Amino acid sequence: MERISRYTVNKKQDKIRVVNSQPSVNSMRDGEEVLYFSKNNQLSRFRKEKGMLWRSDMSHSGNHFIENKLTTTKLEYRKSFLDYRAFMHNFEDDIGTTKHYLPWWGTTESSTGMDDHRVGFVTPFSMTLYKVIVRPNDVTASADITIRVERQDSDNTEDVVATAVYDVSEMGAITDDTNFELATSDFDVAPRVEAGKLCGLSMQASSDVVGASHDWYITSVWKVRVLI
Repeated sequence: MERISRYTVNKKQDKIRVVNSQPSVNSMRDGEEVLYFSKNNQLSRFRKEKGMLWRSDMSHSGNHFIENKLTTTKLEYRKSFLDYRAFMHNFEDDIGTTKHYLPWWGTTESSTGMDDHRVGFVTPFSMTLYKVIVRPNDVTASADITIRVERQDSDNTEDVVATAVYDVSEMGAITDDTNFELATSDFDVAPRVEAGKLCGLSMQASSDVVGASHDWYITSVWKVRVLI
């Protein structure tokens, strides 16, 4: 019986040691295995086999961080995911100093509010404005540009969600055929619109920057939380 017990103990795998630094091919001998806690609080098992370093990541929460490219032949979301989606808001007009609501389709903006099917977008999911890129044509003067994220509830009144100002004294002059941008961090509060709202983007200049009807090329990029 004692002989059997000793045999069982000897058959047990040796405990894999935990290392404090990222394993490399040169730091391990062939056939060796170690455990390492990454900076993402993920436990990884490393094994050197035939001169190559192999890795298997583990998780206690179900969350996994992929450092490099993930390649798959089929991908299906079952619950939710984050995505980035771009929309075009190009139009032609002399905006003067009047607030203009940007089109989500077509090329017609509105200076009278969001009661126009071309300037309102019903959000299918929760959306946060990541950045807006503006490229004016035939600029004749430089002026501050205010971009607002707005929404319209059932009362048909536009409510300002968040406001950002492209301040030419701080960010640089607006010039002809040149992009300028406003990002999430430029807004006074998070430019987020929840799912099922009528969303609008408005633009207003502190003084006339084009002087006549000219092209405005505008693209918005949104961080979208998709719920299946």
